Amino acid sequence: MATAQLTKVNTSGKWETGLQTSILIRDFNRIIVDEPVSLGGTDEGPNPVELVLGGLSGCTSVMIALIAKEQQFSYEGVEFKNEGVLDLRGLQGVEGISPHFQSVHYKVQIKTDESEEKIGALKKEVEKRCPVLNLLVDAGVNVQGEWVKA
Repeated sequence: MATAQLTKVNTSGKWETGLQTSILIRDFNRIIVDEPVSLGGTDEGPNPVELVLGGLSGCTSVMIALIAKEQQFSYEGVEFKNEGVLDLRGLQGVEGISPHFQSVHYKVQIKTDESEEKIGALKKEVEKRCPVLNLLVDAGVNVQGEWVKA
């Protein structure tokens, strides 16, 4: 068995007002996290679960780039669309209802001349190795991926 190759990831945050928090990641500009007005926020930024879906796109994109290189898979572009379903009763503390996503559907539209078979092989390996996707799956979220040729 190979020796573990651990790395640390750090963030910090500070409550600002209402439902708003500012998040700092490395040396980037702060990210304001908020809720939409319909959930009691001021809609000054994405909410945490929207950031998770955004993280899924970013992570999938990174894994596509790394694995495509390994598989000698060529592509010209990729676009992502994600949809997550939450049951707000979980956030309200209703017993037996999970507060996290009930389901996530993500769509990858890849511009390539590669075969459907090679797209399937890329999808399989990305889904096996993408940390954000596997975090959702391991939490019991029903994750469905749809990969289509652009």
